[in-house]
Amino acid sequence: MEQKNRIEVVDALRGFAILGIMLLHSIEHFNFYVFPSAESQPAWLSALDTVVWDSLFFMFGGKGYAIFSILFGFTFSLMMAKQIKQGKDFGYRYLWRLLILVGFAIFNGFFFPGEVLMLYALVGVVLFFVRNLRHQLLLIIAFICLLQPIEWWHYIQYLTNADYVLPPRHGGQYWKLLKEAQLGDSFFNQVKANTLYGHKVSLIWAFEVGRLVQTAGLFIIGYWLGKNNKFDDKANNRRFWLRTFIAAAIIFVPFYLFRLNINALFDAKEQVQLVRPIVEMYRNIGFTFMMVSAFILLFKTSFFNKLLGGLKYPGRMSLTAYVMQSIIGGFVFFGYGLGIGPEVRHTVSFGIGIVLFTIQFYACKYWIINYKQGPLEKLWHKLTWIKS
Repeated sequence: MEQKNRIEVVDALRGFAILGIMLLHSIEHFNFYVFPSAESQPAWLSALDTVVWDSLFFMFGGKGYAIFSILFGFTFSLMMAKQIKQGKDFGYRYLWRLLILVGFAIFNGFFFPGEVLMLYALVGVVLFFVRNLRHQLLLIIAFICLLQPIEWWHYIQYLTNADYVLPPRHGGQYWKLLKEAQLGDSFFNQVKANTLYGHKVSLIWAFEVGRLVQTAGLFIIGYWLGKNNKFDDKANNRRFWLRTFIAAAIIFVPFYLFRLNINALFDAKEQVQLVRPIVEMYRNIGFTFMMVSAFILLFKTSFFNKLLGGLKYPGRMSLTAYVMQSIIGGFVFFGYGLGIGPEVRHTVSFGIGIVLFTIQFYACKYWIINYKQGPLEKLWHKLTWIKS
């Protein structure tokens, strides 16, 4: 029973991340940042747009992906543990598994230029190198990654080197090319633009805002949590997650306030540009672990379990669900499909996201009840263990 509960809370947590990603991507029009003018609609709806945008970014901006990243590392720990029991090293099979993930990322990128699977496939290599390290060393490496060392290096250079120049942003030209394809009505041109520029600009952006190194840290944290069985339903683990919630809140609150007032705290815009990614990453990490801890603690209550326990269905086929979102979202918002992106603002897009997730939820529920495993998950599993 303990094993079943552990799996259910992890799957429901994945499903919660899938929900957040769908809603956030919907108001962003799946990285198609073209919206009608606010003056084209009633003032009350424009005010509601602001509430919807700010609320969803507060809840899920940088957090849905972070939950996914933690659970990516956790899944690696399960596969490692199973192979260790059989006297095998999962490391090299895992590298093959990441190569397969590159294939899924390329396919997913046909439909969504901001997809994250390529980032996971590349950064996931870090788990190969840390797989046999002691628990304490894992935490040290994860902590260093989550400190945002590259961003701190730039800031220290700014403070100490009079000749320092802010690093240029390289993604703008690619976003412009992607937008041209999104506005057009050719699916072939969209796939071409996504393939040529989508992965490139997504990885550039991840590096520029500090997400690339942060992802490595979250993978390692998830691996550490799995190795220490922290998702098991035990009294000492409940105490662990309660302490984690408190610590995460202590991190989140000051950095949230810092971010709100950052422009007033620094005179030079260069300082704001350098410090802001650090502050935002610390804030997001704090809130992510608050959400994860609260979710795990509340999942044992009957009310919360009934309310969100069904998220285990999309959670159990999260790879399929994520790719499904890309296909559907691109068709709904981009020019080659329904093309409604330029016609709707945030509140309407939020409603569309709710409808799309509801359809996806019931599709996933039907599939899991009847087939037990998502189609892409099954394919990934079979290809992972081919010739084994």
